[in-house]
Amino acid sequence: MEKFREVLNLHLKHRNALGYCLVSLLTAGGERIFSTTVFQCPCSAAWNLPYGLVFLLVPALALFLLGYVLSARTWRLLTGCCARGCGAGLRGALVCAQISATAAVAPLTWVAVALLGGAFYECAASGSGVLARYLCVGRDPRCAAQLPLVPCQQAQAPDVKQLQKELHRELTAQSQVGRPRRMRSGVLGWILIAIVIIVPLIFTSINRCRSPVSYMQLKFWEIYLQQEQQIFKSQATEHATQLAKENVKCFFERSHPQECNTPSIEDWQKISSLYAFNPKEQYYSTLHKYVNKTQESQSSTSSEEGAMVPVLGFVDSSDMKSTTDL
Repeated sequence: MEKFREVLNLHLKHRNALGYCLVSLLTAGGERIFSTTVFQCPCSAAWNLPYGLVFLLVPALALFLLGYVLSARTWRLLTGCCARGCGAGLRGALVCAQISATAAVAPLTWVAVALLGGAFYECAASGSGVLARYLCVGRDPRCAAQLPLVPCQQAQAPDVKQLQKELHRELTAQSQVGRPRRMRSGVLGWILIAIVIIVPLIFTSINRCRSPVSYMQLKFWEIYLQQEQQIFKSQATEHATQLAKENVKCFFERSHPQECNTPSIEDWQKISSLYAFNPKEQYYSTLHKYVNKTQESQSSTSSEEGAMVPVLGFVDSSDMKSTTDL
């Protein structure tokens, strides 16, 4: 039991990093399975380029959109947006940029692994007219026509057969003696991997450097949010159960229901807005802010008050389902 608790504590402490690693590993494994079992280059001058690009980019786009769908912050921002008005200007752009950065992990991993493998790139490159004119200079006249056959190793002209070997060596990043060779597709893949690692590290460092709160307060903040969401889910379940029991009971007994205090639509909207940091008021969530403002008989601070601080983006990313399961 103690070992399980230690593993759980490790997961809670590094859940974001572990989550990104898991997503990257699953994406990389899925790409390799996809490229070896599903992908088969048509070896056609008309279809090679679009076919290769579709397999390279469309799954990446699907993963990017899936990242938006799975983000709790997306639905917090979008739900009721048309009715109450969405965040605009720099505030809305900042929120969208943060969601996009998180959602881009899986698609960039897909593209990077696909470039390292080279299958999609080889198929697309062999169908490019620009690349054909570049590669076929001074070669057999049939070179441009037979270049799309290179991925299937069906070229007949001697020059194209030699070109096929060269292109295959280039795309698989191997030389004739089997030593690693820095070639186009592999280099692009490694550059993309470096970008995926370096750029988030730079932005994370900048955000942490500009944080208005200290490291230990951030840790306390995360603990508070976990507990708040767990208790909120528990209390909401209990309240909903009581309300449902009372309504069902009154239906069968033909009686009037007892009064049950439930937050109004306006109250729900106030605690569902995006969190904005105000250094003059130390509130750890929109719920915390709403409760204190209500007790002070003031209007609750909306998402337009205060500032959107990137390092505090986790406040809106908390999801009741995930935190309860933890």
